[in-house]
Amino acid sequence: MQQSDRIKAQSQIQIDNQDVVVTEWRFAPFAETGWHKHSMAYIVVPQTSGRLLLETKNGKQESEQFSELTAGESYYRPAGIEHNVVNANEHEFVFIEIELKR
Repeated sequence: MQQSDRIKAQSQIQIDNQDVVVTEWRFAPFAETGWHKHSMAYIVVPQTSGRLLLETKNGKQESEQFSELTAGESYYRPAGIEHNVVNANEHEFVFIEIELKR
């Protein structure tokens, strides 16, 4: 699917307090987050299993990497990550993102 054909993933903030922001992300097949930079460290908790395409920038060069995620197997990333996340599945993909304010 061409990048211009992609639709936006849907996000819903569940908690936003002095410590964390908890957001549910729902990706229709081939939907994307859009380019963004994480200002906080974060944890992702996949709710479904599947493959995500991570588009990243290294200076002026863009790269693509696939990541296989399994429901319930969380991962952590530090602040400063800049990317576009794309659902590379033909089914909906859902994860919970927990951003750490402290």
